Parts: sequence; structure tokens; C-alpha cells
Amino acid sequence: MKLWSETNNTEDWVYQHTTSDRTFDEKLAPFDIIGSIAHLTMLRKCNFVRAKEFEVMKGELIKLYNESLEEDFQIPRDVEDIHSYVELCLTDRLGKVGKKLHTARSRNDQVLLDIKLYIRNEIEEIIGRMDGLFHKLMELSRKYEYTFMPGYTHGQVAMPSSFGLWFSAYAEQLAEDLIEFHSAFQLSNMNPLGSGSGYGSTFNIDREITTSLLGFESMHFNVVGAQLSRGKTEILTANALAFMATTLSRFANDCCLFLSQNFGFISLSDEITTGSSIMPHKKNPDVFELLRAKLNRLKALPNEIFMYTTNLTTGYSRDFQLTKHSLFPAIDDLKASLDTFTKVLDHIRVNEHLIDDKRYREVFSVNRIKHYTEEGMPFREAYHKVSSEISEGKYSPDYKMASSTIGHIGNMCFDGIENKYEHYRKRFFFRKIKKCVQELTEI
Repeated sequence: MKLWSETNNTEDWVYQHTTSDRTFDEKLAPFDIIGSIAHLTMLRKCNFVRAKEFEVMKGELIKLYNESLEEDFQIPRDVEDIHSYVELCLTDRLGKVGKKLHTARSRNDQVLLDIKLYIRNEIEEIIGRMDGLFHKLMELSRKYEYTFMPGYTHGQVAMPSSFGLWFSAYAEQLAEDLIEFHSAFQLSNMNPLGSGSGYGSTFNIDREITTSLLGFESMHFNVVGAQLSRGKTEILTANALAFMATTLSRFANDCCLFLSQNFGFISLSDEITTGSSIMPHKKNPDVFELLRAKLNRLKALPNEIFMYTTNLTTGYSRDFQLTKHSLFPAIDDLKASLDTFTKVLDHIRVNEHLIDDKRYREVFSVNRIKHYTEEGMPFREAYHKVSSEISEGKYSPDYKMASSTIGHIGNMCFDGIENKYEHYRKRFFFRKIKKCVQELTEI
């Protein structure tokens, strides 16, 4: 059903080609309805709908909202999009009063609002999953704070490290990934509703009402500017996804390497490895390899969305529709990856006897240099002396690992990392948003 067509002359194949977003619109359904309730409330306060009309329309919208949360919710195949579906449902259930819902708005500001509400919600879900992974990493960091692990540079054995240092490094990276997500959250937390098709409305509406009702921090004041934010919100979100994907893909790659027999730093329980069809001894880390591949794919996402939005003029263009095709599945992939990492960490076993391996004796060469410098020898002379000891077979390692230096083994600043995470975490006002949604959808 083509609610918005003036005529029925559009070819069916054109119609099918340009309305292929049903799956994505079903994801947007709860947000479209929340936006409609806020818009309806504003229309009532501005006297565009009567009190009785408002009550029955809001009641039906709340019913429809609850329906949209069900797993089997679907938009009928003959309905153009979620915006059309909501209005058609109201019209079917209430008669022509349902047609008043679209007063003073356009599908352009509707979909822009829906995407911002959706992204804002998805960021909350992503960070909720980050919490679990972050705390699991910190738990492992404390458990293995002093468990030796050789550090590498250029792929070569370098200096002493520990599993606690390794795990907490990725925990701190997650804390810093919150910075990018906050940028995306800030732009998604601005109200575009009321910008219409990009040039405002001749109706005397109150945009501050919907801004407050929907828990937005601010609005896009300029109506043209509001529409120009389409694409930018998605790009900032894509950047945040790619930023975190960089952290997680590197961790996955470490795990793949450290699980190999030549390293043997960690092992996985049998139930989460796969075997070989020909080699009975194999235990393959497929879970980390697939995570690495999926996360590496996410790194290309910002450029993909940049290319959709390149060289577009002021005002809406249908090109923006394709951003959903890239962004929405990427968000799902990142959420699934975070869940998987958190579960897999329960199955990781650390090799606590690596320090006994003679291959890593020279990792402690800097300790030997430090010993000579403490006796008064200049660093450069101490460096050459230890180098000569190694080449002549006279080197004797000093296995001391701990140091008082900030961020080093013995002073890993676990509290500082946790405080950093909480500091950035508190910048997101999810409770306020949830309260606003709850108030809008209460009967």
C-alpha cells in the first residue's frame, strides 16, 4: 500500500527497488512509535488535536509500541515503510482521526529521528556489553598480575611482561574506546524533529517540547542543518564501531598467535575449539579467527558510509537509505562479538610456567643493565657489557619483573584504569533517556 503516492503509476519493480528496507524498518519500529507519541503530545499542547483525540491516539500508539517489541513483529509486505504502517494502523483502528498524526512533519524528519533514537539506544546496548568484557578483563588482570609473559616488539622477544599487563592493556583500550562512542552519542542526542523535509514547517509547532519529551540534550536548531546531520550521525557511529573493532581484532589476533604450539602462552578448553578432518591432534581457535575477520570488516565501515554520502547537495537524497544496510548489521556484529569475547574468556587457561622456558632468558637483559647502572656504570657502557655477556655465553638473567614505575608490573594502576572507565561511562545519560521513554509509553 503506497500511502504517499499521488497516483498509482509507479512501476512495481521501481517500487520494490526503492522500498527494500522492511527488515531495517522493523528495527526502527519502536523508535518511530516513541517519536510519534512525543510528536502527538506536542500537537496536543499546540492545539492541533483535541483532548479526546489525543487520548485515544496515544492509547493506540502505546499498544502498537508494545506490539513492535514482540519478536514476531513484522511490517506487512504491502506497506511502504514503518511510518506508513503506524499511520495506517491508527487509521484502521480509529478512523480518520489517525490521519492527524502526520500534521507538521515529514518522513524525512521522521526517519532522521528514528535513526538517532535507534543509534542512541544501540550505543547503550553496546556499552552494556562492554561492561561485562571490561570487568572480565580486569578480573583476569588481577588474577595474573605477576604471571610472567614475554613481551614482543618487531615479532622478536623483547622485555618481561605479564598476563596481568596484557589483559589490563585491553581493558584500558576499551575505556578509551568510550571516547569515540560518546562523540556518536552526542550527535545522536540532538532532536531533528520539526525540521520537516529539510525546510521546516508552516505550522506553529514547539520543537522544545519534543526535545524534552524524548530526553534529547539539545536540538538541531537550523532546520536545514538538521537534515545535513543525516549521514554524519551514521559516520560518527561507524567510527566508534571501527575504533572498538581495532581493539578487539588485535586482541583476537594475539589469542590466535598465543594459542599456537610455538607460543603456548594460553590454551582453550576443548568445547570451544574445533578439530581437523584429517589431523586428530588439532584444536583450532576458529572462534578467534572468525571474530578477527568480522571485526576487521567493521574497520572499513566508516569509509563505506562516507562513500554513500559523498558529493550530495543540501537537502535529502535517497542515497541515505543505504546507510542502514551497512550500519545496522555492523552494530549487531559488534554486539555479538562483545558477547562472544566475554564468554570465551571464561575458557582461557594461562600458561603459568613460561618463566621456566630457557628461550626467554634474554628477555631479562635490561634488568642486568639496570644492575650495572645501579653500581655506577653509565647506561651505554652497561648496555655494551651485557651485549658482550650474551654473545660470549656469560649472561646470567635477573628474573625480577616488578617496578614502581606507573603502569609497569608491580604498579599496574588497576584502580586508575577502572576509574578511567567509570569516568567516561558516566558521560552517557541513559537513565534519563529510559525515564523519558517510560513516561511516553505508560498508559
